[in-house]
Amino acid sequence: MLFLFILLLCARESHSSRVEHAEGPVQLDNHVGSMFPKIAPLGAPQGPQPFLPLLAPSPMTPFTNISIPKLSGLCSLNFTNAKSLLSVTAIDCWGFFAPFVANIMCCPQLEATVTVLIGQSSKHTNALALNGTVAKHCLSDVEQILMGQGASGDLRQICSISSSNLTEASCPVKHVNEFNDMVDTSKLLLACADIDPVKECCYQVCHNAILEAATAIASKGSHVLDLDASHDLPEHSIRVNDCRNIVLRWIASKLDPSHGKKVLRGLSNCNMNKVCPLVLPDAKQVAKSCGSGISNRTACCNAMESYVSHLQKQSFITNLQALDCAETLAMKLKKSNVADDVYSLCHISLKDFSLQEYGCLLPSLPSDAIFDSTSGVTFLCDLNDNIPAPWPSTSQLASKSCNKSVNIPALPAAASGQSCLYSRHVLIFLLVNLFFLAMALV
Repeated sequence: MLFLFILLLCARESHSSRVEHAEGPVQLDNHVGSMFPKIAPLGAPQGPQPFLPLLAPSPMTPFTNISIPKLSGLCSLNFTNAKSLLSVTAIDCWGFFAPFVANIMCCPQLEATVTVLIGQSSKHTNALALNGTVAKHCLSDVEQILMGQGASGDLRQICSISSSNLTEASCPVKHVNEFNDMVDTSKLLLACADIDPVKECCYQVCHNAILEAATAIASKGSHVLDLDASHDLPEHSIRVNDCRNIVLRWIASKLDPSHGKKVLRGLSNCNMNKVCPLVLPDAKQVAKSCGSGISNRTACCNAMESYVSHLQKQSFITNLQALDCAETLAMKLKKSNVADDVYSLCHISLKDFSLQEYGCLLPSLPSDAIFDSTSGVTFLCDLNDNIPAPWPSTSQLASKSCNKSVNIPALPAAASGQSCLYSRHVLIFLLVNLFFLAMALV
């Protein structure tokens, strides 16, 4: 039986009065899309009501029939000590949900899990990498364990991971003893044992320590006279990147699995929030309707709405990624002779860049999906309101501040006298069965 994908939005804390947001009040949009049941506005006299599903299978469905994985018996990794980590990964990469949070949740969590597994294993094997044959068995076993708990069966494709990612690849160092001889391990552990995910993205203390260690072990076998000349070669960059994975595994070996995962997710989050993960289609129609001075506002905004609707079919993104996407699209439009601020003109908000029109923006800090017996698979959203997408000026583009990780964008107060529901976070309930069918019907 085919069930339709339903993505519903409800307030986590439903009150008739305001509840202050941690960084300021957030106004929830009371517009209801065609995929949502029609209910009274949030400010109606009878009090705010949550969005309710018209039809949906039980959110427990993927988890009430957990299968026992068929393992190869040829993998040296200890999965028992990482049961909790694997469970979190299975939920983050749950079924049809996985492709739409691949960039922000599923793949970073999967990579962290594999890194922790190999790092913890090195305490007994003295190896920070698996050989090719064992790597194939181990990756297959990881897949089987995750699929048995409801994860997608296409994680290799979704996250572009292969068995070679579990080996040393081109890095010349893989044994713990040799690593300890070549790296200032005290300095490395001091920098990376505990990181602040916001400050680290600004000051790169752990990142720099990892790069220093990776460069040191990548230099094994290189002649001193050739070392400086080789730094610009693509082969050297690839080798340093492969050695970076070795360094991350060493760090994971020195921390307990849950804390190691926290550090690894914090590190990957810095790079993730730097770029817009969306594929921006050609903007010719927007340029035609909005370029060279806007003579017809309706035509321009219709073109923008049509363009944004394509973005809303791609994936969930974080609030900082939404800022990156808004800036990237603005630059694309400016190059197409669209000089006016069409974001303000057409009321384009940051959430418009996320999956479907009621798609939330996830927090910029690392987060995981949550499973419980009452609500199924859920995740928290941040800034799920109508914060306007900023149209960048030339001065803004010239210098980006890492401080945006702390406070950007500022959260607006209610823009009108309309009664609104305020909430610290917005809880999204995901009831997914056949998303691609739903997308085809849009």
